[in-house]
Amino acid sequence: MTELLAGRYELGPRLGVGGMSTVVSAFDERLEREVAIKLLAEHLADDDQFVARFRREALAAARLVHPNIVQVFDFGLDEGSHRHYIAMELVRGQSGAEILREQGVLDLREALSVVAQACRGLEYAHRNGVVHRDVKPGNLLRGEDGVVKLADFGIAKAFSEESSITQVGSVLGTAAYLAPEQAAGEQAGPAADLYALGVVTYQFLSGRLPYEAQSLTELALKQQREVPPRLDELNHEVTPQLATAVDRALALDPRQRPASADDLRRALADGVRGVGAGGSDPATRVAGPATTATSVRAPATGATSVARGGAGPIQPRQPRAPRAPLTSPVTAPVAARPAPAPRRRRVRRALGVLLVLVLVAAGGAAAIVATSNSDRAVHLRRVVYDDVEQGVDALKQLVQDNTR
Repeated sequence: MTELLAGRYELGPRLGVGGMSTVVSAFDERLEREVAIKLLAEHLADDDQFVARFRREALAAARLVHPNIVQVFDFGLDEGSHRHYIAMELVRGQSGAEILREQGVLDLREALSVVAQACRGLEYAHRNGVVHRDVKPGNLLRGEDGVVKLADFGIAKAFSEESSITQVGSVLGTAAYLAPEQAAGEQAGPAADLYALGVVTYQFLSGRLPYEAQSLTELALKQQREVPPRLDELNHEVTPQLATAVDRALALDPRQRPASADDLRRALADGVRGVGAGGSDPATRVAGPATTATSVRAPATGATSVARGGAGPIQPRQPRAPRAPLTSPVTAPVAARPAPAPRRRRVRRALGVLLVLVLVAAGGAAAIVATSNSDRAVHLRRVVYDDVEQGVDALKQLVQDNTR
């Protein structure tokens, strides 16, 4: 006998299981269409915080109507079984996690198609005041028609919302995709979603995560201290420009990431074509402006230390060591030797005078050089002497005056 939920949803096979919920396929008898039903785990049904989070997901996602976001149709509580549910669009296809398990590394165009569509969905959500906060391959669903949809806004948060679940100090989301500010328990804005999508892009194109960590504390330390290999070093299909675009999405400082999901999408598209900056400045991959300091709270201990722009137990990650120079390095700068500009000017004047002297000897008349008080100007004045020797003597005196 099939189970009927809320008097209208005929429950079918299970589609997936998570820590907080189970997703099953279902048939909506009222509207005669297939749907997916997310059921809050029974052991959480009496937890007010988890129920509030579950309700918030439905409210946040229900107002987002976009081709690249899974549509929410209904939510509520089944009185008979005392189960909270969300009815949503059923996407038949594969998640990004399943694609990764199947392929290991995605083809360049395939990976960028998935990410570009996710960018469009995030752009729409952000414009409507919703941060996803759990972007990862498992929440990118690609249908059989090739359309990618963002799913699972279970820990989504409205920009202006404040609650005991989403306040600063709580850490939510899958650890490997958490932005540094999230791993530190700080406020997560749209830039955190872009960081997570940068991690997804990195994983799609390399088959690995930029940081491998077993805990939030280890992740936070690695994010601060290590620079992941550039994508163009791991995948020969990736252009330097594309690698730089992904690097920018992975910046520690949220202000150094793309300004919006649309900006990230355009940067990735340009990078594929080889447009844009081809190199990544190690300084921008480290911590951002030297004048800013961001406190990082290790989730395990609650201790706070300055991680960027100051001293503390957590030191900023260092850029890659440069190649060894061909010759021994100079340990101290060598001051440039000042050019003897006045002497050169005197020599030029002397040469000019000698030229005139030659003319005198050849023509019997002298063109005497008269110099102004300016060091830069030399003026000629023609004076005719009846006696050539008299003119030569005058020229000799002029040479002596201008070459002292």
